Amino acid sequence: MTIPDYETIMLPLLRLTSDGLEHRLSTTITDLADEFGLSQEERQAMLPSGRQATLANRVGWARTYMAKAGLLDSSQRGLFKITERGRDLLSRNPPRIDGPVLRQFPEFVQFQRPRSTEKVPTDDAISSLQQTPVEVIERAVQSLNDTLAQDLLDRIKSLDPIAFERLVLKLLLAMGYGDLRADAGHHTGRPADQGIDGVINEDELGLGTIYIQAKKWANAVEGPEVRNFAGSLAGQHATKGVLITTSTFTPDAKEFVRTVGSQRIVLIDGPRLAQL
Repeated sequence: MTIPDYETIMLPLLRLTSDGLEHRLSTTITDLADEFGLSQEERQAMLPSGRQATLANRVGWARTYMAKAGLLDSSQRGLFKITERGRDLLSRNPPRIDGPVLRQFPEFVQFQRPRSTEKVPTDDAISSLQQTPVEVIERAVQSLNDTLAQDLLDRIKSLDPIAFERLVLKLLLAMGYGDLRADAGHHTGRPADQGIDGVINEDELGLGTIYIQAKKWANAVEGPEVRNFAGSLAGQHATKGVLITTSTFTPDAKEFVRTVGSQRIVLIDGPRLAQL
């Protein structure tokens, strides 16, 4: 079972309130999850922003829309109950409650009436979305962010290797490593750099040091390369390292990092780099 869209939720939600009692949204969400047979993973699935559960968002909007249509009374904060109009609609045994059904009621039409500068959406356009307004906005933002990240990664791949090494060093400093001190990091990349392209001193006394290796590669970084980096860290008596690439890491490279002993190595691939 997939998480139902907000229109599919409307009829079961109205039926739950047919007892005439006041209902709380949090309890109703659980009841509807049980009715739809949702798994724990589906109940906990989040919107793209990670700020709210998808099911909770859809139940909330189903309640809001039906309240705007006069089917529910949500005048008390956090509580709602069925109205006489809601009872009348249920008595007609509708197979489904959706946008076209709600637009029978003038209050809902007024609620959805666009400003004069906005284009009036058609029933088909609204029904085809099957998403709450928050979902539409968050998915649009996510799409823009994904496009921006890909554009950034394409620009990063066009840099020469030395410029790339300096870029990732600046990125880590801007993220707060080195306590935002201008002199906290320095670029070491050169032909005999022994696998270390940059160093960040986390404190002024140099008690904590992060060693960086940057690989502007098209092919995936494999396990032996990560093990070589670990060897370079050992040669510096270092315990912290960041290996950054414009490509990806193979499964054996990731597995080595999970099993390495005293060293803490963080792998950052191209997509993650662009997001940062």
